[in-house]
Amino acid sequence: MKFSLRLNNDLPVAEYVRIAQAAERAGFDQIWVSDDLFLRSAPVILSAVAVATSRIEIGTCIVNPYTLHPAEMAMMAATLDELSGGRFNLGLSSGAAEFLKWIDITPEKPLTAVTECVRAINALFNGEPVPGWETDAYLRFQPRRRVPIYIGAMSPNMLKAIGEIADGGLPLLFPPEHYETVLPLIQAGAAKAGRDLSEIDVAACIWCCIGDDDGPLREKIAYYGHALSPLIWERLGLTREDFSAIEQAVMTERDMEKAKSLVTPAMLRIGIIGSTADVIARMKKLAALGVTHMSFGPPLGSDVLAAVEALGRDVIPHFRR
Repeated sequence: MKFSLRLNNDLPVAEYVRIAQAAERAGFDQIWVSDDLFLRSAPVILSAVAVATSRIEIGTCIVNPYTLHPAEMAMMAATLDELSGGRFNLGLSSGAAEFLKWIDITPEKPLTAVTECVRAINALFNGEPVPGWETDAYLRFQPRRRVPIYIGAMSPNMLKAIGEIADGGLPLLFPPEHYETVLPLIQAGAAKAGRDLSEIDVAACIWCCIGDDDGPLREKIAYYGHALSPLIWERLGLTREDFSAIEQAVMTERDMEKAKSLVTPAMLRIGIIGSTADVIARMKKLAALGVTHMSFGPPLGSDVLAAVEALGRDVIPHFRR
């Protein structure tokens, strides 16, 4: 069993160093940092983490080909892999259309964009020509290796792409039981490409909030809920319209407290709230389904460091046994 930690890019850089060091001590295998628009830069955060740790793998969760060109992704990935001593994983996808519209970008043909991005980056790492690019398009330095590529996914077609072309997958599971819907789609993609699912590191990505305070989870739902995929809304028995008033409170009125108050119990089912025993109880179902990588993401709780330590003390040893 593999374990990873996922964080949003909304904290001071020094906080990530402390959290990553705690995660490394706690036995986590990977730490991922998002690169959401207008927050802190994930590559800069991960550079700080790389030099402050020695074992834990690091990764972007996620970058997209609309705001970062595949050539620059390859440059960034190879450099971070060099800096970390071969510990970098590149997490990419198409990005959230709801957020890309802030900068007047409409993600046309997202599946095609992601597929072409993965193929271009792999070609650059393998020293091969990229179709449609000039012959001068190649890395001018020797990468340590071909950096593993993970695809972030919420939609059916992107989930299938994980199985077809990725080294790993970061399917967002809201709620955790959503894995039952996700896994067959990834398997279908793998079968189409003639691959075995065991070749692909599929992380069961869930949100958890350690402790009794559900405020941190309410805030994440308020901020991201309207940008989730219809597949996830359907699993929760919700629609985009259920998030309309919340989106207006956050994006238009900029009143997060009001937005949090509008989050319903059905929406809170997106994640796990409570003690590490509650986390274990919900995650047992995933283990029974054959999950081999559990990934815990924000909000984690009002005290992230304490949550990381608790997960390392109770949850990781339980499933490793």
